[in-house]
Amino acid sequence: MSLLSIIVPCYNEEAVLPLFYEEIQKVMQQMKDEHSHLTFELLFIDDGSKDKTLQILREMSLHDEKVRFISFSRNFGKEAGMYAGLENCKGDYVVVMDADLQHPPAFLPQMYNYVKDGEYDCATTRRISRKGESKIRSAFARTFYKLMNKISHTEIVDGAQDFRFMTRQMVDGILSMKEYNRFSKGIFSWVGFKVRYIEYENVERAAGTTAWSFWGLFRYSLEGIFAFSTAPLALASLLGIFSCLVAFIMCIVIIVKTLVFGEPVAGFPTIMCVIFLLGGLQLFCIGILGQYLSKTYLECKQRPIYLMRENEEIYRNRNKHNS
Repeated sequence: MSLLSIIVPCYNEEAVLPLFYEEIQKVMQQMKDEHSHLTFELLFIDDGSKDKTLQILREMSLHDEKVRFISFSRNFGKEAGMYAGLENCKGDYVVVMDADLQHPPAFLPQMYNYVKDGEYDCATTRRISRKGESKIRSAFARTFYKLMNKISHTEIVDGAQDFRFMTRQMVDGILSMKEYNRFSKGIFSWVGFKVRYIEYENVERAAGTTAWSFWGLFRYSLEGIFAFSTAPLALASLLGIFSCLVAFIMCIVIIVKTLVFGEPVAGFPTIMCVIFLLGGLQLFCIGILGQYLSKTYLECKQRPIYLMRENEEIYRNRNKHNS
């Protein structure tokens, strides 16, 4: 028998959870009919939801033994949710997917067929369109992927998603990376292994609203840049060299104009321009250093990536005791 663990990070997903559960049940039954040796577990990660997500997960775990859940003590973010799922799942094969049905469960049988024979260690989806997204958001996303692949040795495929069907070996490789500042798109690529990409058109949410704002995605993209590239540090050094070169040329020009042509030096405007130029460059470079230093500072603290408040075992035991 082979166990397939399906990890589903959740944050305020009360509107879509019943729809997801209904769809995933159909797919699991289909896979069970085709591959009788497969068994399943559904591991939901409640990332400090403020709606009725946890109550729904509690009810589901009471009525379905396949359903497990972990509820965080607060909101730690999707990266922590995915890590918690990978760390606590028991499957020989592991799937990570969202609850909003933008990651269609219907792809799971196809993904399993790619991975089961050992030819691939991972099957994942890649969006070939961004239907439903604003043009500005799509343009920034494409720019981010192009920039990352130019400044980083880790290739990140444009449109590749967190929806992944992985072997236990690949999951163990991901879990060996204990870093606090996590950028899973980069981690999935960094660990390597053979990956099969399935292209599909973008699917909009089945219900509810996304928790990702434009600025949230922008901050997340910065996490990826600082986690998988030292190019910003090189940029700071290049800007320093460039500013020194410009200052040297300006000094030569001023000396020549004064000694050869006898032109007076415009003191105040020149000084202010130089001060603003060099001051701005220094602050920019210090800011880059500060970003890397802050990441190092958080890593050195060795804080846990998440804290669990409750899981299905705690809830079932408490419910049994109360009844």
